[in-house]
Amino acid sequence: MATITSALVKELRERTGAGMMDCKKALMANDGDMEKAIDFLREKGLAAAAKKAGRIAAEGMVYAAVENGVGVVVEVNCETDFVANTDNFKALVRDYAKHIAAKNPSSVEEMLAQTFYADETKTVNDLIGEATAAIGEKISLRRFARFEGAMVDSYIHMGGRIGVMVELACEEVTEEVKTMSHDLVMHIAAANPQFTRREEVPSDNLEKEREVLTQQALNEGKPAKIVERMVEGRIEKYYKEVCLLEQPFVKDPDMSVKKMLGGKCDVVRFVRFERGEGLEKRQDNLAADIAAEQAKMKK
Repeated sequence: MATITSALVKELRERTGAGMMDCKKALMANDGDMEKAIDFLREKGLAAAAKKAGRIAAEGMVYAAVENGVGVVVEVNCETDFVANTDNFKALVRDYAKHIAAKNPSSVEEMLAQTFYADETKTVNDLIGEATAAIGEKISLRRFARFEGAMVDSYIHMGGRIGVMVELACEEVTEEVKTMSHDLVMHIAAANPQFTRREEVPSDNLEKEREVLTQQALNEGKPAKIVERMVEGRIEKYYKEVCLLEQPFVKDPDMSVKKMLGGKCDVVRFVRFERGEGLEKRQDNLAADIAAEQAKMKK
């Protein structure tokens, strides 16, 4: 009897989308043979997603919502914008957001293993497998964030292309604060800050920026004795580009975001997800697809 390792179970789960226990049972029933285990799961209807596992899922949507002081932003990917615009897919994404709000998972991996908040007989991973089979495309839960506090606000831009969430600290949640928070989440969507304040910028980022700016100044033929002063001036400009509180406010560039807040509240944290950022996009090649189908027909 072959030893069924956790790595083997994980690989089968990744290749099929089936649940962890189902994968372990399939491997045990087939003496650790990966291909036979895949067939075993497919025969039992537990691996309808298997043939989709290698596809690129870079479309989809980002969804954000706040209810009773709990905010969630989540990105779920699929293969095509056609599926992303269907009611079934949108409902699936909203269900995941509700699950995150209710069960507070610490990671995607933990969430996938959790029983679904609305149906304890299934895990979240089971739902993804079912959705993949029903929708006909690879579905991937990519990332999420969950904030809980007195003042949490969210914003969805362009129907799910960008999702933003922010948590503010303030003495009292007034209508003025609510207006400012809404302006702030829209600003974050447009300006794409990387950090809240300059103290959060990693030293490695600053050192790299200084090296680039120093070389730029030297290439411009500036005297070495004034290069350092120029670089520090440009670092200040860099802070205004990447730090939320120092960015020019999009609705009034003559003031910073910090000045717009006017001391009435402070930013605790924020998150901004843009659909598919950093993922390889699927490239459709019609000629290649037709050639592949013709080749299949000749066999």
